Amino acid sequence: MIEVIGVRFKKAGKIYYFDPDQFKIDKDDYVIVETVRGVEFGKVVISNKKVDEEDVVLPLKKVIRTANDKDKLTVAENQENSQEAYNICQEKITQHNLDMNLVDVEYTFDRNKVIFYFTSDGRVDFRDLVKDLASIFKTRIELRQIGVRDEAKLLGGIGPCGRMLCCSTFLGDFEPVSIKMAKDQNLSLNPAKISGLCGRLMCCLKYENDDYETAKKELPDLGEKVTTPFGKGKVVGLNILERIIQIEIPDKERVIEYTLDELMEEGVINTQAME
Repeated sequence: MIEVIGVRFKKAGKIYYFDPDQFKIDKDDYVIVETVRGVEFGKVVISNKKVDEEDVVLPLKKVIRTANDKDKLTVAENQENSQEAYNICQEKITQHNLDMNLVDVEYTFDRNKVIFYFTSDGRVDFRDLVKDLASIFKTRIELRQIGVRDEAKLLGGIGPCGRMLCCSTFLGDFEPVSIKMAKDQNLSLNPAKISGLCGRLMCCLKYENDDYETAKKELPDLGEKVTTPFGKGKVVGLNILERIIQIEIPDKERVIEYTLDELMEEGVINTQAME
């Protein structure tokens, strides 16, 4: 076992693990840590805890120190400077007539680097842009092309459900979402109804998918033939979330509804070929 803390550098960013060293750090505290990007300021979302060594990538970087008020002022200043850098970069993009959309600008905590996030439909030759920016800011410049999902995560917004976007509020990582998930949930396959602001399939299609998959294994398929106390019938309807099955009994000219529990109790699920 090894002791770690979990740190986020963005509101809904990925959680990174660090060695707390001799520090006892509480959740919601702020720390200064060393990362591959340099010295960074992050928020603790997981306080000191023991985990198996197999669950983390070793060796872990150690926490340099807990953050103080001066560090918080530095972060605030960096955010103000980021807005100024955004405006300057936008002007330079226009001057060079580059086919790219600037999304966000971020200073590292130690101001050792300025990162410009942008989207583009293809490759962009931004070498002259980098030279201009480096001469203005006198520090390392990184232009990072991101996807439309990352753009939505950075910018935020309100989804079709009326709530703030999941990706910008609590989702640390994007999980794969497929059209099969929409089919399994009997949703309309109209792209306008199952796509988020980013234009990709909505992340929330994944939330209930496991429950639907479990239910589909427990419930009979549409068209499956079963034997009931009222005679032989065929499954004609399913309410997967409520585990309700509609069975048509040809001899009785009626459709009967059963819950999955009732079917199990009465031993109704008895698949047979109808003669």
